[in-house]
Amino acid sequence: MPDRCEVLPGDSVVARRGGGLLWVDAPGSPALVAALHACLGVAGPGAERVLGAVAGQVAPLGGGAVSFALVLVDTAGGSGTGVALWCGKGQPAVDGVPVSGSSVDGCTLASGFQLGQTLYVGPGQPVPSMPPGVAYDLVEGTVPGSGAMLQLAAVAHPSSAAAPQAASSSPAGSDAGFGSAGSSGFGATAAPSRQHEDEGEATAFWKPDAAPAPVLRFDDGLVVTVDEDLVLGRRPDNHELVTAGSARPVPIADTQNVLSSAHAAIQRSGREVSLVDLGSLNGTHVAGPEATEWTQLEPGVAHPLSDGDRLLLGWTVITFEQQPD
Repeated sequence: MPDRCEVLPGDSVVARRGGGLLWVDAPGSPALVAALHACLGVAGPGAERVLGAVAGQVAPLGGGAVSFALVLVDTAGGSGTGVALWCGKGQPAVDGVPVSGSSVDGCTLASGFQLGQTLYVGPGQPVPSMPPGVAYDLVEGTVPGSGAMLQLAAVAHPSSAAAPQAASSSPAGSDAGFGSAGSSGFGATAAPSRQHEDEGEATAFWKPDAAPAPVLRFDDGLVVTVDEDLVLGRRPDNHELVTAGSARPVPIADTQNVLSSAHAAIQRSGREVSLVDLGSLNGTHVAGPEATEWTQLEPGVAHPLSDGDRLLLGWTVITFEQQPD
């Protein structure tokens, strides 16, 4: 996975498109949230003007106190810089250093700052070592959260930058350009594409849609993308697969103490995905979409998963969904 978004628990809205991050703490302000969503795909030379225009609409859209941070990534020419707009307690920080900017209509606007290796948005500054959380590979969408840390990969070479296109306009209060079908974000690791033949200023960038990865859909509504090997459990961060960097931890809330610290693993091999019990105390079970009984797995033996298979870890039920090509 080229980059990763670590989302902290909370009640705010966190979203990501490509390498950009959005954080909004605006109860009762859906118009503001929608307007910021619509701008999240905008990058390039014109981004500062677009964000300045959004800042001028914060007061009428928000209808009161509001906090937000919106960071857009611009890798045109391999520069690896960002443009950010924030208000209230949503100041972004790059590698732990707060980003500074100038005041614009009650907000703060910064442009041309280097992206670094980590980009944080949310209330205040992150602690040096963020608490364990679920790693979301967001392409389009939102998740509840109180902040987000985007771990950036190396900046793309200019030859691999996505082809610039003219920015499409979205009315305030619309979600167009963010969650609408067929749109995708522009990030720090854009896929190679045909170079645009026209010259001149471009105000928006997109990258081609990547093949969708399978997902794990939890019974409480959480969705985790299977874009790399995973270790699931009560406290999976210390498992050897995680500490070696070959798997991502997915902590599962366990109020009844029926899960092992590292209960099971999800392993990928090309398009095939397998479930492996890691010697859990209460076992790992699986059932097909139409099955009426659970089958317990042998510890350490990989079980290939098919679309619609259900996983039972303790009392947590998870459905495996293989996304269509």
